[in-house]
Amino acid sequence: MTTQKRFIFEVEAAKEATDGNPSVGPVYRSTFANNGFPNPIDGIHSCWDIFRTAVEKYPNNRMLGRREIVNGKAGKYVWKTYKEVYDIVIKLGNSLRSCGIQEGEKCGIYGINCCEWIISMEACNANGLYCVPLYDTLGAGAVEFIISHAEVSVAFVEEKKIPEIFKTCPNSTKYLKTVVSFGCVKPEQKEEAEKLGLIIHSWDEFLKLGEGKQYDLPIKKESDICTIMYTSGTTGDPKGVMISNESIVTITTGVMHFLESVNATISEKDVYISYLPLAHVFDRAVEECVIQVGGSIGFWRGDVKLLIEDLGELKPSIFCAVPRVLDRVYTGLQQKLSGGGFFKKKVFDVAFSYKFGNMKKGQSHVAAAPFCDKLVFNKVKQGLGGNVRIILSGAAPLASHIESFLRVVACCHVLQGYGLTESCAGTFATFPDELDMLGTVGPPVPNVDIRLESIPEMNYDALGSTPRGEICIRGKTLFSGYYKREDLTKEVLIDGWLHTGDVGEWQPNGSMKIIDRKKNIFKLAQGEYVAVENIENIYSQVEAIDSVWVYGNSFESFLVAITNPAQQTLERWAAENGVNGDFNSICQNAKAKAFILGELVKIAKEKKLKGFEIIKAVHLEPLAFDMERDLLTPTYKKKRPQLLKYYQNVIDEMYKTTKEGQASGQ
Repeated sequence: MTTQKRFIFEVEAAKEATDGNPSVGPVYRSTFANNGFPNPIDGIHSCWDIFRTAVEKYPNNRMLGRREIVNGKAGKYVWKTYKEVYDIVIKLGNSLRSCGIQEGEKCGIYGINCCEWIISMEACNANGLYCVPLYDTLGAGAVEFIISHAEVSVAFVEEKKIPEIFKTCPNSTKYLKTVVSFGCVKPEQKEEAEKLGLIIHSWDEFLKLGEGKQYDLPIKKESDICTIMYTSGTTGDPKGVMISNESIVTITTGVMHFLESVNATISEKDVYISYLPLAHVFDRAVEECVIQVGGSIGFWRGDVKLLIEDLGELKPSIFCAVPRVLDRVYTGLQQKLSGGGFFKKKVFDVAFSYKFGNMKKGQSHVAAAPFCDKLVFNKVKQGLGGNVRIILSGAAPLASHIESFLRVVACCHVLQGYGLTESCAGTFATFPDELDMLGTVGPPVPNVDIRLESIPEMNYDALGSTPRGEICIRGKTLFSGYYKREDLTKEVLIDGWLHTGDVGEWQPNGSMKIIDRKKNIFKLAQGEYVAVENIENIYSQVEAIDSVWVYGNSFESFLVAITNPAQQTLERWAAENGVNGDFNSICQNAKAKAFILGELVKIAKEKKLKGFEIIKAVHLEPLAFDMERDLLTPTYKKKRPQLLKYYQNVIDEMYKTTKEGQASGQ
């Protein structure tokens, strides 16, 4: 009999509940930290040290690349070396200092990922400025809020975002004095800036300000804040997460140690495609790791429709993605398979089953079916540029069927991670070739301690035979607090433990499965608690829908839902059932609503949901929930208060007609 592998070990015992404090499970740590947490490389104490030492070691390595545009067409990637980037960073820092910008001031960066973004960030790191990313995906309201709240005095801005910055005036100009374009500035923008009380420079013009001047760089401490990252938040104003040098140095050290331990080390030969927003900690942390080893970072052109083309030209070896992107890759491949004819589909299915079967027996993805890789799956690999060896998914849970599919067909390691801005990204990560970890976020990375805290009102017991509870994290990766919001900091940072609000379940091998969200719980009129995220995950498995928002409150005794139907599935059903019209009119059709509701009820019963968890009415929304209407955060989490505000009339109508129907049916 094979013994179960276990990837964690206990460092502190569990504690029973005491005077109003819930019980907590044992504290666990990664077995890769058996001899203590890994130490940072000598001489690296700050983000600036990560870059500075890379320049010393790899001065002529390609660092930052963008596609050259020739006669309106995108050509090859053109590169700046580490030394070339360093020289511009020092010049930019001199220009900032010559404008009177002092250590500890706040510097905003606003725009899509590009060379100038990283150069601006490194100039902040060099001169002890707080780097404050301004969200590319948030409207002017949030940008104005962040500039004022963080007291941003200088902002580096993508050319096409300059009008958005102007919209934040006059409120923002109490603090904001200088704007530097990543590119050019139009004469009329200069005039407008002057009227608004701002000084605006083009990139080249600003670099000239520091010519012939030299300034000593301040000494950086581990405890110094290097960035304030505002999280979009599903409720209220964005919160400024203060991240120290120590947090970033600790996360890069832990990630390196983890990848080394699972034989997926990254090195100066690696090439990374930068397209996930640098304003989020996930991409920022990965790029710091790539810089530390002297790797190359190539930027996309900023258009999701051109991403595959950019991948083909760059041929990256590391590809980070959010589930939304991998979902598209999966759907695209499925459609190609369906349209490729019976024989091609059959060959694919046989190859898939054979390789997956061997992987389940413990073979690595490389050894499981090299023949199938070469003949059948190579096209998938080529679609991502041909060199990808690590796909890392984060920011939201990746569906198991997509993860297992990609692990087989992408011919590379597919890892899923979990972390928060407050934990400086990666806290858990799955291992290559460990299929038992499918559907989980893997064990903890080797630089944090983890424990579960019981949630009695949701019946989650951290001391149960299957331990479940709120995931709590301890370690040097944790944030230093919310900027100017000590009250909110105290709510989540208690005795050195970060309370994530996510509900997890330990698996026998030490992997963590995210099963629920603590805050997304409400009470129905009859006193029953509903853990809405958990049941949404179940309803999301219905093939006929793309997404679902479930709603209930303490004045009503049943649940209702708003769904985005899967267009192709619903149109196919309509054609087969004599329902005419375009997608919008099908969504309003009573028969279509009954069909979708039937599918939702079917899965609810299959998964043994309780009676009060079964949806009683549904509205079909043809337009997908989106950020434009403020219904989703930039990481695609539902903004529940905003959804309610937006759909209030629809919700009221559903409750009214359902209750009328129930009354007449009695």
